[in-house]
Amino acid sequence: MPPPLDSAFVKEAARAAGFVLCGVADAEPLDPRPLDRMLALGGEADMVWLRSQRAERLDPARLLPGVRSVVALALAYDGADLPVPEGAGEVARYARGRDYHAVVKRRLKALVAAIAARDPEARTLATCDVAPVMEKAWAERAGIGWVGKNGCLITEAYGSWVLLATVLVDRPLEPDAPHPERCGSCDACLPACPTGAIPAPGLVDARRCISFWTIERRGEIPGDVAGRLGGWMFGCDACQTVCPWNRRPASAVDPELAPRDGQAALAIDDVLELSEEEYRRRFYGTSLARARYDGLVRNAVLAAGRSGDRRYAGVIRAHLESPHDAVRAAARWALARLSG
Repeated sequence: MPPPLDSAFVKEAARAAGFVLCGVADAEPLDPRPLDRMLALGGEADMVWLRSQRAERLDPARLLPGVRSVVALALAYDGADLPVPEGAGEVARYARGRDYHAVVKRRLKALVAAIAARDPEARTLATCDVAPVMEKAWAERAGIGWVGKNGCLITEAYGSWVLLATVLVDRPLEPDAPHPERCGSCDACLPACPTGAIPAPGLVDARRCISFWTIERRGEIPGDVAGRLGGWMFGCDACQTVCPWNRRPASAVDPELAPRDGQAALAIDDVLELSEEEYRRRFYGTSLARARYDGLVRNAVLAAGRSGDRRYAGVIRAHLESPHDAVRAAARWALARLSG
């Protein structure tokens, strides 16, 4: 008969599965104040699931009855500062390789299998990003990092260039001490946000966030927002690149998350002329697919308008006939911008 499941075994199994960080927390309900502060502001924007699943986010027992422990996990991705070619739009660094969901889920499957082999009666729930689990809060409570003033989970070893996951377990595991806050007096991330989306330390207002508008937003982007997206085509790293914890060289980067050719930045010309078939061939299996075809083309049209380069006018004008409302609206805005 195998020995009982314990934290040491889970952490070793997590390392074997490919996770670079692992910590354990007691599965007690979370402090509701950070979430409620954001919801009171309306900072969830169009992401209604943040409000509708509030109770589940705060209490893991609603997701796995009888849960006793939360295992917090992290993978590291490449946060290197890569040059952006002229005529290209920037891509958030986590999205420059494979879709991290597929990578993390495979690592989670291996970890859950190891737990089941040790304790066949243990019940688990593995999550990565799509379940109503506040992964950053659990990572902080489990001691692998802290939630910084930019709202990102920051680790001492890898900065905020990490992707998070959790495993809920109905077994009592020895918990780790919560990680202390290490931002100190530094608040470089707040003024670094191009759109002022961090009105207070730890509070992110998605209604102003470039990542929300270029990834999660379905439909038209208002003109006053479109003009403030800078050089970003997908996501934004501005509040992370200024963080002192992110200045050290990357290490232990998961090879499956390494940047791919043509994905560290997107040529505006290429995306403007992208067909839906080419989109599926090029971006399925990557995080860039989250924006969908019409979202990426919309973003490229807006980037072309912000560039001030009138050579884009012809192809933008062709998008006035797009079947997608958001792309047509972007084309009207971009042409007006180019015309001065």
